Amino acid sequence: MKALIYGLGRSGRGAAQFVKNLGWDAAWCDAQPQSADLERMKTLELARQVLPLSEHSFQSAPEFTIAAPGVPIDHPDLEFLRAQGSKIIGELELGYLTRRTPMIAVTGTAGKTGTVSLIAQLLRALEVDALECGNFDPPLLDVIDKVEVAVVEVSSFQLERVHTFRPTVGVITNLGVDHLNRHGSLERYHTAKLELARNQIAGDALIAPPAVLEQAGGAAKRHAFNPYPDGIVDLEGDLVAELEEIPSGLHPANVQAAVLAVIAYFRFLERPLGLSALKFALGGLLPVEGRFQALGQVRGVTFLSDSIATRTLAVKSAPERSNSPVAWIVGGRDKGANTDDLQGVVNEKVVHIYAIGTHGLMMATRFDKPITQISFEPTLENGHQDMFKACKQALELLSSGQATAKGSILLAPLCESFDQFKDYKDRAAAFYAAYLALGGET
Repeated sequence: MKALIYGLGRSGRGAAQFVKNLGWDAAWCDAQPQSADLERMKTLELARQVLPLSEHSFQSAPEFTIAAPGVPIDHPDLEFLRAQGSKIIGELELGYLTRRTPMIAVTGTAGKTGTVSLIAQLLRALEVDALECGNFDPPLLDVIDKVEVAVVEVSSFQLERVHTFRPTVGVITNLGVDHLNRHGSLERYHTAKLELARNQIAGDALIAPPAVLEQAGGAAKRHAFNPYPDGIVDLEGDLVAELEEIPSGLHPANVQAAVLAVIAYFRFLERPLGLSALKFALGGLLPVEGRFQALGQVRGVTFLSDSIATRTLAVKSAPERSNSPVAWIVGGRDKGANTDDLQGVVNEKVVHIYAIGTHGLMMATRFDKPITQISFEPTLENGHQDMFKACKQALELLSSGQATAKGSILLAPLCESFDQFKDYKDRAAAFYAAYLALGGET
């Protein structure tokens, strides 16, 4: 096969190694390759294709163009390659075309990372060789040959470039508003998400809230879950665990979806799974780093880290679960978030907003709350410094009151991190560092 890897970074590097192992004739191109990428391609002995592409770029177009998810599907170069007869795919399609490792794939507007982590943790506790991968490190192609089942977080960007991809178990946590700056409309965004189920067959399973199941295609056996569960139940609705029995810091909806996915996978394997074993495994679950987590208290004020909360649904859940009054740190790079659904909980629980990043102030002004602008010229170099400033001022505000309950400092940014941080984990690390610097304990 002849392939072109368009866009490097984490996904592209994984694809390059994978096609090299396949023995495909491959080249690569990237508008701004990093030094580490250049070294990696040199080691793999893959030739660089010069941009911009034109009719003189190839003697014959590559059969496959493996486009990184960060490249818009309608990018002019991809349109050109498509017109030349090249099939535009991503790592999901590449893995599915060349391997038959079962996949449990999870998408949705919010809760993907948490649900993927919980599924993988439960499977490992139940002695199934499983690893989480996909839309974060490690990429799918790095683990697909190493596990019995890959538990894959799948983004709408990745689903835009699938053709035959078919997960054994599919999970759609919810469908809300996100990435309108990329997809252009809510309809196109939801259509991309629903690609997860389109190719599923009768022996597969699809798990989603009832309203999402109504929109999904495919022929998988459908299992509805309640995104606001009163308890964790199995596929027949029998109680597995009370909400009070699941570890703190876990979102009940994510736990419920994960439990149903694990049961569905065991049925695919035709392996028995006792509810007592499943309940025991639930007791050992841990939250994802950077997901809603209480770090501790300083002067009676609780520091709550939810750095991964960039979508309206996820951000709405954060203050709902926070002790009032809430000092809210918001901002980064806007993804087209709709803030209408946040007005009620912000009015009820938030007392002050601290705006960081490129669009923090723009976001903050959508709410009728006092605002302090922290970031004026946001860069990767001053991200940690701005986070400390926000936390310090929020702590001074909340700890100066006389009330017994001092409330919470909440990081739920509603925006991408990349203007001031490497990723959401780096943003979470900056918040944690500020917490420690201000007197918090590990």
